[in-house]
Amino acid sequence: MTVTSSRRASYGADLLLTAIASVSWAFLAMAAVAALGLHLLGADAAGALGPMTAAVVVLAVGGSLTPTGSVEAFGLTGAGAHTTVDIAPLGVSLVGALLLGRVFARSLRPLGPMVRGRELAARAAAVAVLFLLLLGGLAWAGSSTITFDGSGLNPSGSGGGQGGLNIPGVGDVGNIGGGLPDRLAGLAGAKASVGFSVRTGPSLLGGAVWVLAVLLITVLAARRAPLPRSWQAAHRTVRPAASALCTVLVLAVVAGLAAAAGAATADDHPGRVLGGALLGAPNGVWLGVALGLFVPFQGTAAGSLLKVLPDPLPELLRAGTEQAVTVGRLAGMEPLVWLLPVGCALMMLTAGVLTAARTPRGQGGAVAFALRRGVALAVATGLALPLLVLATRVTADASLSVLGVDAFGAGLKLSGSVGVALLLGLVWGFGAGVAGGLLVCAVRPREAGEVRPYPVAGPYSPSAGYRPAREESNPYLRQPGQVDPYTAPTETGPMPPPRPRRPGYRYGSSPVPPPDELPPPPPPPRGRG
Repeated sequence: MTVTSSRRASYGADLLLTAIASVSWAFLAMAAVAALGLHLLGADAAGALGPMTAAVVVLAVGGSLTPTGSVEAFGLTGAGAHTTVDIAPLGVSLVGALLLGRVFARSLRPLGPMVRGRELAARAAAVAVLFLLLLGGLAWAGSSTITFDGSGLNPSGSGGGQGGLNIPGVGDVGNIGGGLPDRLAGLAGAKASVGFSVRTGPSLLGGAVWVLAVLLITVLAARRAPLPRSWQAAHRTVRPAASALCTVLVLAVVAGLAAAAGAATADDHPGRVLGGALLGAPNGVWLGVALGLFVPFQGTAAGSLLKVLPDPLPELLRAGTEQAVTVGRLAGMEPLVWLLPVGCALMMLTAGVLTAARTPRGQGGAVAFALRRGVALAVATGLALPLLVLATRVTADASLSVLGVDAFGAGLKLSGSVGVALLLGLVWGFGAGVAGGLLVCAVRPREAGEVRPYPVAGPYSPSAGYRPAREESNPYLRQPGQVDPYTAPTETGPMPPPRPRRPGYRYGSSPVPPPDELPPPPPPPRGRG
């Protein structure tokens, strides 16, 4: 084997190991969160947990499901169900994105302060290909059918049509069919089945978009990962704003999880609260962020899905027609909603402060520095806010009929304006960046000649000194003739004078020093008489 082939084999092994580590950790974390959330919600009591977990993971990375259903009685097919669901469990998505990006970014650090664009593209392609291969396996496994016997559809109350429908593993869903439980109880051998299957083609396409977006955000937000030479300008301009915005959005989700944990302690079913928070905390938090930044939404809701919405959304959407969902309309029903824009403004100000703190001052005054930070954060927020609006949209529509009797009807649609989100993101980002830059300049003024180091890409990052170097405290800054080694301030006291050495003796020339006087010469030999 030649040296070139050995290097190629080592490079290929490095690419493969990086891809395996990134993708495997991401999928394991997503599967764990999805399974735990479904178990806490009690979904495993109604069907197999494995296929449901696979389906939730596929949905989390941009996949698509096709639910199907039928009700059979006396051997005749008398009903059909059609359901459309377009909602991503962003709790699962966030965990997978964080681990995938973290492992991928750390694998780039040993490459040095810069990486070739071709090598970065090859590493990203290896991760994306392996990700899609595993996603294809989950698409094959994410199909299942949940069957309910007629005996399981028991009316929880008495009287024709006044009871609720009690489904094992789901609970009492109320009177949703106008007497459906009594009718089903009279059908001998009735059997209801609801199934779902993953749409492989759209799921792979959505997964490809998801993994490439995660890798791009990772490269732009990971401040210590190397960049190609042509991207070095982004290291000091784009990365501080992108990393600051990602930080505050993740911290907002952490705060939402903490609030859910507190609410679970006072709820009769804490497991359901925690399970819903694990799967959908980012959905609610980021929807609140978009609303708090005054992005307008349009929504409609009907049926039992009104119960899953937080107050005062059900009251606003109860009319059944499409309604404008804004902070002003919600605050008219609940004045405490005005705290939402205040919290979002503080979140954006925090992002502005972090952006300024992570950026070198350079040459120029505080105003110029603040304006540059405002532009950088405006671009980042202008791109991020429309993505949040797209990620938090919800579409759910279900219809089930049994022998011509309407059994279930519910719908929920909620979507925001992407164009308005783009404009508002630019405005909020610029204002927060300017304010954060001015605050950082006021709190930490720059001294004359000070140059703050910025973390360089790569494994090594030099740190700033603890104090400025002075000639009286640093002997290395003095000229050779100006340093007195016996009176230097780094010593505890004056050193004793050196002992005199014997003349002619050099250290290391002989193991035994020579004597002070030479021995007398030997006497001359005597002659023979």
